[in-house]
Amino acid sequence: MHLNTLQTRTPHTRIRLRTPRTAAVAVTLLVALAGCGGGGGDGGKRKGAPSADTATIALLLPESKTTRYEAFDRPLFQERVKQLCPRCTVLYSNADQDPARQQNQVESSLTRGAKVLVLDAVDAKAVAPQVNQAGRRHVPVIAYDRLITNVPYSYYVSFDNVRVGQMQGQALLDALNARHTLGKGRIVMLNGAPTDPSSADYKKGAHSVLDGKVPIGREYDTPDWSPDKAQQEMEQAITALGRDSIVGVLSANDGMAGGAITAMRRAGYRPILPITGQDAELAAVQRIIGGEQYMTVYLNIKAQAYKSAELAVALARGQNPAAPATVPNGSGRVPAFLLSPTAVTSANIKDTIIKDGFYTASRLCSDRARACRAAGLQ
Repeated sequence: MHLNTLQTRTPHTRIRLRTPRTAAVAVTLLVALAGCGGGGGDGGKRKGAPSADTATIALLLPESKTTRYEAFDRPLFQERVKQLCPRCTVLYSNADQDPARQQNQVESSLTRGAKVLVLDAVDAKAVAPQVNQAGRRHVPVIAYDRLITNVPYSYYVSFDNVRVGQMQGQALLDALNARHTLGKGRIVMLNGAPTDPSSADYKKGAHSVLDGKVPIGREYDTPDWSPDKAQQEMEQAITALGRDSIVGVLSANDGMAGGAITAMRRAGYRPILPITGQDAELAAVQRIIGGEQYMTVYLNIKAQAYKSAELAVALARGQNPAAPATVPNGSGRVPAFLLSPTAVTSANIKDTIIKDGFYTASRLCSDRARACRAAGLQ
């Protein structure tokens, strides 16, 4: 995906000097304009905007158990800010799934002079007062990956989350059909954290595909997106439903899929039941190659991080770029950039994840040469 650098043009002002008196007036006007940083017709520039030359931009991510945040989101965001604004500072914080800690991190970022906040909320409701606080200080906020509800802010940058859930649901039905087990048992659903508004969208999308086509034996909203808790939930489901009655698992992300797969291994499933995921984590893609996980949803995190960095720098420069969409968040409609997800199975790893440079074939195949040859990766 090609992302265009966001720019604003300021028209030139011409003043014709006719007499000494008018020349003096013109000089006075030029000095006044210079002191204001430019006049009208500035392409949407906000009044009193900070200088982008040395602006501090805060990036606040929610947790580190999901490997994408430290391995991709953070370095890619920092890379793009550096490209666009070499003297800007990225003030980074990770909340490690602690809402109170993230609240403190937002307040600390404001105290330390952040001019733009890029915030991936641990708990969208809990952090709303701090977003309001930023608004009172005229500090723009970009909701990154997760929608923040019931407060106004500048932008939302994420993926089409309902579509993600639809892809997961359809992939699971495809896998059950391929195994001839559709209609012969029930599935388990492992949804994401109830504090994450995206989880409701994933769930909505999955149910829109699965309801009426396969019975759901057990469904869980997994706190903190925790792989350990997902493992416990899967163990509970196996005990409650019976090992032979379960035919598949809808997992909302790769980390939880890993926990559920551990539970299935311990319960003696051979082969592992079809299971979905999201984020294209390295371990998950390797599990797909090895046949233990059926699919993941690949999110072009580089596109997301780059777009968010471009918006952050633009806001620091006083610009308000137009967004292609808006989404409701309970306080109005937020300008939004919604990127397209991609469903990935063993059949298209080469044409998606490897083609985009997300992982190299050598990294994916370092200890699974036979499986990679079977998948056409070597």
